[in-house]
Amino acid sequence: MRFDFGWVLACFRQRCRILIVSILAGLSCFSTGATASENHALWDALRSGGTVALLRHALAPGTGDPAAFALGDCSTQRNLSEAGRVQARRIGALFRAHGIDDAIVFSSQWCRCLETAQLLNLGRVRELPALNSFFSLYERQEAQIMAIKAWVCRQKLNAPVILVTHQVNITGLTDVFPGSGELVIVRRSEDGGLTTLGTIETD
Repeated sequence: MRFDFGWVLACFRQRCRILIVSILAGLSCFSTGATASENHALWDALRSGGTVALLRHALAPGTGDPAAFALGDCSTQRNLSEAGRVQARRIGALFRAHGIDDAIVFSSQWCRCLETAQLLNLGRVRELPALNSFFSLYERQEAQIMAIKAWVCRQKLNAPVILVTHQVNITGLTDVFPGSGELVIVRRSEDGGLTTLGTIETD
């Protein structure tokens, strides 16, 4: 069997990139973070249309998924903890506190994302495969990131849109390394790209 060194090198480079972004994210903890006025502006942008809220699923202890992972079988996956369920409900309440009682909600097909989306209680939750994790399959990154951008380009974005997904997807789209339950607000640009407006920590 031929050993594919190119694939190994690609994976190594991708994991190094994620590690570097993670380190930079950790260093940012020493900053003062977003001010209340900046958060207010982000909520205003989300209510006004033309923007999307990327939400990393709520707290789910562990990393990646078990070797026996099966899509559609939550017993084989890494799932939300009780603290994660409380966090997801609190995020939904945060949206309502900022005047968003109803939203267009799409989710990764992973159970921890679907449960997070459902516990927001902000409207019907629909599955979007492009939001699925590629943590163990980095060769899918480019195709999935392009698919998410293409999907956003097709939307009217005249109402608040929430995409519940995974850290790798959000980092691939924005270079932001979000914590569990963290929101990254992006605006669709005229060239079909996404411009990061800022982040909102919810925990």
